Amino acid sequence: MDETADRAGATLHMICGKIAAGKSTLAARLTVHPGTIRISEDAWLACLYKDEQKTIEDYVRNSRRLREVMGDHIVTLLEAGLSVVLDFPANTPARRQWMRSLFERAGADHRLHFLDVPDDVCKARLRARNAAGTHAFEASDAEFDLFTSYFVPPSPDEGFEVTLYGESKTTPSIRFSS
Repeated sequence: MDETADRAGATLHMICGKIAAGKSTLAARLTVHPGTIRISEDAWLACLYKDEQKTIEDYVRNSRRLREVMGDHIVTLLEAGLSVVLDFPANTPARRQWMRSLFERAGADHRLHFLDVPDDVCKARLRARNAAGTHAFEASDAEFDLFTSYFVPPSPDEGFEVTLYGESKTTPSIRFSS
């Protein structure tokens, strides 16, 4: 059997957006398509490092550890022809470069979903999410500001296939290969 035929249509979906921009909500929507699975950084971190997620330094360390162990697994899933919705923030060029290495190693397609949502909207959503207790991690406005200070929107020179979502735009349709 032709190995490239097995990967036909396998896509790595990456999501870029500030805290509470709607990344996990979008990831859940993308995952409803057949042959598509979601891998959630928040879920894995909450399970593996529940008592070790107190500071941004803790997050950086634990997120790096998770990426180190998950990279080969994600490549294997893509090589098997499954699409992967990577519910990890693609919020810095270094993070996006790591994600690029995954789909390139697998010979898979990719799509970077960029949620361009204003800070005030994100903060309102964050406060509501914190009050509801529906998310694995809570973050204050100050923590939002700290994390956002590291946020770098994707630029055209990074060479990603991008779908843009914004508050003033209607949600674009998402096309999947069959």
